[in-house]
Amino acid sequence: MTPMPEAAVLFADVSGSTKLYETAGDQAAHAAIERCVGIMREKTEAANGRVIKTIGDEVMSTFPSADAAADAAIEMQAAIHELLPVGGTKIGIRIGFYYGPIVEKDGDVFGDAVNVAARLSHVAVKGQIITARETVMRMSPMLKSATRKISQIAVKGKVEPIEAYELMWQQSEEATTLAAARSVLKPKQAVLRLRMQQGAEVVLSDERTAVSFGRDPSADLVVRDRMASRSHGKIERRLDKFILTDHSSNGTYVTVEGDREIVLRREEFTLRGRGWIAFGQPRATATDVMEFICE
Repeated sequence: MTPMPEAAVLFADVSGSTKLYETAGDQAAHAAIERCVGIMREKTEAANGRVIKTIGDEVMSTFPSADAAADAAIEMQAAIHELLPVGGTKIGIRIGFYYGPIVEKDGDVFGDAVNVAARLSHVAVKGQIITARETVMRMSPMLKSATRKISQIAVKGKVEPIEAYELMWQQSEEATTLAAARSVLKPKQAVLRLRMQQGAEVVLSDERTAVSFGRDPSADLVVRDRMASRSHGKIERRLDKFILTDHSSNGTYVTVEGDREIVLRREEFTLRGRGWIAFGQPRATATDVMEFICE
């Protein structure tokens, strides 16, 4: 039996496009989305990829290797990060890609890699690139070192869950990319400000690199919410990133400004920009919330 051809399949779409139409108006929103789609197409072709199709604000592409897809994803994120806000809204994209078997027919692509890549793109939030362990294992050492495991996700048709990984494309909010130089840059002076609803504040920087939080009075930041665990979680600095780790029973709810709320269950998440953290229940019903600001 002839083995099925393999390729890296990538899905990229504009996050929050519905809100963009509401805030910027139809004409400006449509022009902004068209520009994003044009950038995604351009970066695909520059990485020796092929655009299979575009559907509204989403682009589906294939690449000959995992590295090529990773490079294109990083370049897409970096270019769109540089765009000015439209109607007061900062445009961002979310990307998922996966290397695996495909079936080509009449210019379209089907198969396992397509299904998994689509699922991974739905897991991503604005500004994220998500892939899977199998694809990470095919990457060059430089790119592989820029990934981290975030969770396990169920995929239709797969007996076992997929181990999802995030490809870290930013060195800072100024969006220094890995792809451009293909080398690890020195960490920048990163600062994270944490403020509890009850008033307590902590700053993480070179001087202080970690903080614990929970209902236990011995925690660095005491959470006054009955749904929180006694030892709920921690935030620590790794190079110039601030990583939130959930240790709780009921989960940690994270909202990055401009994105939808997500829930972590024994998982890690890289904090970025400004946002809010709720403990054991969604922010809308929480009695204590932590605000974070990455500087």
